[in-house]
Amino acid sequence: MMSNDISGSPSLSGRWVQLWLGVLCMALIANLQYAWTLFVDPMHVARGWGLAEIQWAFSIFIATETWLTPAAGAIVDRLGPRRGPSLTIAAGGLLVGIGWVVNAYAGSLVYLYIGAAVSGTGAGAIYATCVGNAVKWFPDRRGLAVGLTAAGFGAGAALTVIPIRLTIGAAGYAQAFLWFGIGQAVILVIVSRVLRGPDQPIVLANKANANLQQSTGSCTSMEMLRSPTFWLLYVMFLGVSASGLMATAQLGPIAKDYGISNTAIFFGASTLSVALVVDNILNGLARPFFGALSDRIGRERTMALAFTLGAISYWLLAVAGYTPWAFVVCAGLIFFTWGEIFSLFPSTCTDTFGPKYATTNASLLYTAKGTSAFLVPLANVLKAYTGTWESVFLVAAVTNVVVVLLALFVLRPLRVSQLRRAQLPAPS
Repeated sequence: MMSNDISGSPSLSGRWVQLWLGVLCMALIANLQYAWTLFVDPMHVARGWGLAEIQWAFSIFIATETWLTPAAGAIVDRLGPRRGPSLTIAAGGLLVGIGWVVNAYAGSLVYLYIGAAVSGTGAGAIYATCVGNAVKWFPDRRGLAVGLTAAGFGAGAALTVIPIRLTIGAAGYAQAFLWFGIGQAVILVIVSRVLRGPDQPIVLANKANANLQQSTGSCTSMEMLRSPTFWLLYVMFLGVSASGLMATAQLGPIAKDYGISNTAIFFGASTLSVALVVDNILNGLARPFFGALSDRIGRERTMALAFTLGAISYWLLAVAGYTPWAFVVCAGLIFFTWGEIFSLFPSTCTDTFGPKYATTNASLLYTAKGTSAFLVPLANVLKAYTGTWESVFLVAAVTNVVVVLLALFVLRPLRVSQLRRAQLPAPS
C-alpha cells in the first residue's frame, strides 16, 4: 500500500508516457464510431442499401467493441503488466486495419457486418487495455487519467473528420476506409511495443478527500457481478449511452432532414462538417473536465451535474436546433454532456471494486455501451412513427433525468453502505 505522496515513487516512473501513448491509441480507433455518419449516405447511394440496414453495421461495431472487451481485459490481466498491454494493443491494431479493409471492399451487407465485427473486436481490445492502464497507473487522479484516455477516443476523430470527408468526396468511401484503416493499423502496432502496466497494484491510503474513498481491496469479476452496485451502474451507463449514441449515429441524417447539412457557415465548411468537428472536440474535452471535477467533488455529484445539463441540451436541440449555428451549438452541448460517462463510470467502478482486476471489471461495465447500441435503430423507428426527431430528443432528455435521480438517491447510498461494510470511511 502506498502513501498519498506518490509523485517520486520509482514504481510510477514513466506513467505519464504510458498515459499519453494510451491517448494516442484511443485517437487512432475513434474514426469508425465518430466519423461513421460520413460513410452512411455514400454507402446508401453507391450500394442502394437502406439506411436502417447500414446502421446495423454501426450497432454490430459498438456491440463487438464493447461486449468482447472483458475477454481482452482478462487477457491483459492474465498476461501481466509487461506483456499484456503490448500484445493486446498489437493484436487490436491488426484487427482494426483488417476490418476497415473489409469495409472498403464489402459488396454486400453481410461483408459490411463482418468488417464491423472485426474492427469492433480490435477497437474493444485497445479500449479495454488503455482504460485499464489509466485506472491502474493513476489512483490519485483516476478521473482525470481515464478522462484524458477516453478523450483520445472522443476527440481523436476531430483531427480526421475533414480529411475523411474530403477523401470520400474525391475518391469514394471505399478508398477512405482502405487508406485510413491501413494507416491506423501500422501506427498502433509500432506504439504497442512500448506500452505496459504498473508492476504491482497501486492503492492509496489515508485519502485527504473524503469524496474519493477507494476500496483498498480488490474484487474479482465474479464478486463484482454479485454486487447490486455493479448492476445499478450498468443500468445508468446503458441509459445515458443509448441517448448519446442515437445522436452520434444519426447526426448526418438529422442535419439532412433539417435541410442544413450542406449549408456553408464557416470559411466554406458545411454545417455538418463544422458540427462534427465541434462535437468531437467537446466530446473529448468533457472526459478530462468532468473526470477531474469528480476527483474533487465526488463521482455521484458530478454525474448529477453532467446528466442534468445533458437533459437540457437534448431539449434545446428539439426546440431550437433548426438553423445552422443553433444546430452546431446544441449538438455540441449534447456531446459535451455525454462523453463524460467514459471517465466517470470506469473511475467509479475501480474506486468501488479495486485496482487489481480493474481492466476486466471496467470492461464488464463497458459492455453496457454495446447493449445500448441495439437501441440506436429505435431512433429511426420512433422518428418514422412520430414524423419528427423531436420525440427522439425528448426521450433522451427524460432518460438523463432518470439517471440523475438514480445517481443521487440510489447509487450514492449503495456505495456508502458498501464502504461501511468494508470498514472504510464513507463519502461525505
